Amino acid sequence: MRKSFKIVGLFLVLFHLNTSRAQVLDLSTCIQMADTANLQIRNANLDVLMNERQREAYLSSRMPQLNFNADYKYNAVIPGQIIPASAFGGPVGVFNTVKFGVPFVLSNNLQLTQILFNSQVNYGLAALKINTELVGTQREIAIQEVRYQVSNTYFLLQGVNQQLSFIESNIVHTRAILKNMQASLAQGVIIPTEVDKIKINELSLMNSKSNLLATKDQLENLLKILIGMPSSQQVILSEDVMVQKTILKEAAPNLLQLNLVESQRKLNEEEGKGIRMSYLPNLNFYGIYNYNINLKPEDDFRTGIPGAFLGLRLDWNLFSGMERVNKAKLNQLNLEKIDNQYELLNQQLNYTITTNKRQITVKAESLDVSKEQLRLAENVHANANLKFKEGLISSNDLIMAETGLEQAQSNVVSAYIQLRQAELEYLKSIGNIK
Repeated sequence: MRKSFKIVGLFLVLFHLNTSRAQVLDLSTCIQMADTANLQIRNANLDVLMNERQREAYLSSRMPQLNFNADYKYNAVIPGQIIPASAFGGPVGVFNTVKFGVPFVLSNNLQLTQILFNSQVNYGLAALKINTELVGTQREIAIQEVRYQVSNTYFLLQGVNQQLSFIESNIVHTRAILKNMQASLAQGVIIPTEVDKIKINELSLMNSKSNLLATKDQLENLLKILIGMPSSQQVILSEDVMVQKTILKEAAPNLLQLNLVESQRKLNEEEGKGIRMSYLPNLNFYGIYNYNINLKPEDDFRTGIPGAFLGLRLDWNLFSGMERVNKAKLNQLNLEKIDNQYELLNQQLNYTITTNKRQITVKAESLDVSKEQLRLAENVHANANLKFKEGLISSNDLIMAETGLEQAQSNVVSAYIQLRQAELEYLKSIGNIK
């Protein structure tokens, strides 16, 4: 007996520990977890970091470059050169072939190069700087999208939990009525058909509960993925009271899509500058040191000849076959397209923001109406239940009242979810889901 009490006590302690460790999640906590653990956001952060590393790598191209190369050459046939014999006191009109060099030549070169001016390097750095803004905006868009998914899933779960609460209450009430009717059936007061009607209603409620539990499981698994929660951990949400506009906060619009197009416009302008700058020459400084080792084994001859020189190299493309002219025309057309895209997107966003804000008012009013309908349905149901117990109405009337109550409950949950989704759509359109 004592052993049984110890086992029960152990289970109670373990249950208490698991309950105390389970984290109750509100919307703010879910969003914070997603900001740090969601893989889509982490990849967006990596894109920003990669762009920064790319800029650092590009900056290094302006630093001095040092290269070494070595060349081993065996002259199987030493090349000759025709020279006039008169150069060495011989007769005029006579030419001799003179061979220069030795069979083996080892050439070693060390070259230092420093860019003094390169228009394309400067254009590339400017483009990378703007791309940093663009990638940053893309990260913010990814964050807003994930926060939207997290919030929407969170509120859908809230709706499912509330609907389950309604159904559980309805099941308890239906079973209580069924128990009384079965007792009346045993006494021969009512016929079996009356009991069957209530059983049908009970089965319908049980089926609805089963479907809702499956939906809840799917939503919880999705939420775990979005916020980076282990699949084995239990999801416990703090209750969101079904009131109006609880997630709205006053904030200046952050029109991320417009910022993205603006960054693309800046990139286009820099590209145009790069095309114009390509008409300028490029100037490099360089220095070379070489050391050639010459070998002629049959004469036991070997010598090393050092050499060094400094220089400036100017490269200037004077004509590129109209390539730059056509690139400039294409760049201008693309700029016009970006301007049109910006104007169209601005109009669409203004329309979307206005529409979403209006929808919040509409859905809030709808929730108020649904709540009032639920209050009235509860009164009708309570009155019908009382009259049924007194034998004043039939089971059909009671079932009709219960159906009306269930519909009113579903309408409240649906109106609540639609309001929250309208709020989310508005916050997403102004880039301020927090």
